[in-house]
Amino acid sequence: MVMETFDKIGRNLTIASVRYCQEPVNLAERVVPVSCSGSQGGSLTFMVRTVWLSMRSAIGGELEDFGLTTSQYATLMMTQRQPGKSVSDIARDVGSTRQAANEMLAGLEKADLIERRPHPTDRRTHQIFVTDAGRSLYERAHAAVERREAELEAAFTPEQRTAVREWLTGMTEACR
Repeated sequence: MVMETFDKIGRNLTIASVRYCQEPVNLAERVVPVSCSGSQGGSLTFMVRTVWLSMRSAIGGELEDFGLTTSQYATLMMTQRQPGKSVSDIARDVGSTRQAANEMLAGLEKADLIERRPHPTDRRTHQIFVTDAGRSLYERAHAAVERREAELEAAFTPEQRTAVREWLTGMTEACR
């Protein structure tokens, strides 16, 4: 049952990808094997990465209108949910080095979207907080991201969307 659902999701993903790509796509060249079994040549990790890169590109296009990258958007989202994160926390969460995260944060700070405050007990660490301007920009960008995600998910049934979200959550927990 689960594999049948994911086979259907995979076919719909191919259809949705073609429907929303900006350039014509040759399906024969773009179809990714849906099966996760080694015998059929599919690599689950590679499939998830391919979806992530495709979604990142689609969402990145929306974020350009707000002057944000996907990492900056993710940082605003995470620091609103968990104020006071450190640079190291943010680097881990966005999948970058501490140095790259520091540079990204410097840009957000220069734009008055975040502020750094000294940690109350660790004088070597600064905590990151979203400013009112950052919160406002995030809310506008988030509405555009939600619209784009809804477009991308339009080819899926509610049951398929639920199944994918449950699977992603489960895999995240299994990898910890």
